[in-house]
Amino acid sequence: MTLDTLLDIVLRLVALLLFITVTVLALTYLERKVLARIQQRVGPMRTGPLGLLQPIADALKLLVKEDLMPAKVDRLLFWMAPLVVFVPAFVIWVTIPFTRDLVVRNLDMGIFFIVAVSGLSSAGMVMAGLSSGNKYALLGAARAAAQLISYELPVVFAILAVVMIAGSLDLREIVLKQNVTPYIVVQPVGFLLFVMAGLAELGRTPFDIPSAESELMGGPMIEYSGMHWAMFFLAEYANTFALAALATLLYLGGWEGPVLPALLGPVGNVLWFLIKCYLVIMLIFWVRSAMPRLRVDQLLSLAWKGLLSLSFANLFLTAFYRYMGWPDVVMLVVSLALAAGALYVMARRRRATAAHPSVRLVTREELAR
Repeated sequence: MTLDTLLDIVLRLVALLLFITVTVLALTYLERKVLARIQQRVGPMRTGPLGLLQPIADALKLLVKEDLMPAKVDRLLFWMAPLVVFVPAFVIWVTIPFTRDLVVRNLDMGIFFIVAVSGLSSAGMVMAGLSSGNKYALLGAARAAAQLISYELPVVFAILAVVMIAGSLDLREIVLKQNVTPYIVVQPVGFLLFVMAGLAELGRTPFDIPSAESELMGGPMIEYSGMHWAMFFLAEYANTFALAALATLLYLGGWEGPVLPALLGPVGNVLWFLIKCYLVIMLIFWVRSAMPRLRVDQLLSLAWKGLLSLSFANLFLTAFYRYMGWPDVVMLVVSLALAAGALYVMARRRRATAAHPSVRLVTREELAR
């Protein structure tokens, strides 16, 4: 490796880290504003014009905040846990392309690399819970491990269906195969599976049981403060944007789009990529505002009885579509019928569970006895 090549890689990594930092600040501001509007509030308004400097003020507060450590902790694991959570969130961006040429390092098996590395973040959450010496942190770590195991399979099967259609693990090739029809047309079920299971792996509402403030007061992060807590926060939003970017590349055609590339060239492709990413992010914010948190049993039941079965069915349908030469319209109709059938079965099961004699509300007097 020559000095020029090494310098080019270092500059790309620094630019990528700067981009992720600015994106996280923008996402925190956007999320607070979107949630405020949905809840008929105005959100941050006092720090800077329209509250635009509020994320910077929050970052400065975390920088100067005292970093405390409880007495009974495993110091090595306690300090390493934020790094184990943040580093995979940064590393996966190395192979995520913004356009065909704008990528730090493209890999022929890029999507395989992303799936393999992204799972390491949950190991950091488990390390944080085990090392904190706090029972709530330990419960949160156990929940995080169970959640990762449960929802990793639906994510992998949803991605595998796209790989079967594209015939490649290279993200750039997957995008180029969508120059006529985005894969969301033939994979609407796969898109929903990917987003739902991805939110569960991120631990965002309604799948935020590892850090449920009303139950566990923050879960694995309860004993962290200052910049160490900020690293967990930075990793969460970096992974949220990565989820939106992957959904854009796998299902929405990536940087391909009309008008803008013809007018602005490569900048137009970047704009299309960012527009699609932020549309997915707005969907994620809407889900947070509209959905209540699931119980632990509901979360695991949804994964093993609902999403996993649906992902298997979607995979088999994709195989028939790929090798039987179905038209895109037929695959779309069959996928929507599959989704409607899955919703009907889940609704019937829920009604049957609610009507069961053993399922009823317990009064305070019965609890007291």
